Amino acid sequence: MNKLISFLFITFLLASCKKSSEELVIPQISDYAPLTVGKYITYSLDSLVFINVNTTEAHRLYEVKYQVADTLKDNLGRKAFRITRSIRSNPSASFVPDNTFLSVNTGNTFEFTENNLRFLKLVLPIKDDNSWKGNSAINFSTVVPGYGNLYYLDDWDYTYSNVGQGTPIPIPGFNLSNTITINQKDVSFNLPVNASTNIASRDFSQEIYAKDIGMVYRKFIHWEYQISTAFTGFGVTLKMIDHN
Repeated sequence: MNKLISFLFITFLLASCKKSSEELVIPQISDYAPLTVGKYITYSLDSLVFINVNTTEAHRLYEVKYQVADTLKDNLGRKAFRITRSIRSNPSASFVPDNTFLSVNTGNTFEFTENNLRFLKLVLPIKDDNSWKGNSAINFSTVVPGYGNLYYLDDWDYTYSNVGQGTPIPIPGFNLSNTITINQKDVSFNLPVNASTNIASRDFSQEIYAKDIGMVYRKFIHWEYQISTAFTGFGVTLKMIDHN
């Protein structure tokens, strides 16, 4: 009887171990940032600008398409993917190419280079509350067209949340049950701006990636206010509307 009980116990342990190993799935970079030539994602783009001598917030609406064009070697000799971006002002217009980016999956990180600025978008392990310095590869003393002085990108802590869950931001037309959110920055100073405000600022950045698709949402805001010059800065909100 004792031998039978021991045999059943060992069998139970082996079955439990096998079940646990089968259920343990460790997310990889490629799960949320698949890079294949020909893959594309199209987004609605809400561009925040300031008009009327930088005194009034305005929004310009576009559609943009990011497509993996081909592969090449980056300046470190690593396999990289060239991503082209095209833009149009409305759905009936033709897309016009307007920029090119570089992406690298190192196995441990997902890097995205834009205007010679290298961002560490994703890192391992992909789990809630894991944090890293996503802008650490950037030289903050440089001035880049479209970005201006880069001091505001210094010392950002990228942090995962909602790993493996549905997207916290609705993406109309899509049922996204497995996403990750990267909270990058959320800092405000001296808001709201009113008639007595002398100086104020707002920095916000968040991205959401869906399994087997890639980035499905991005919101980025950077502006400063000084009573002598009003508002300076910009913002973009990208929301996926199509992909292959």
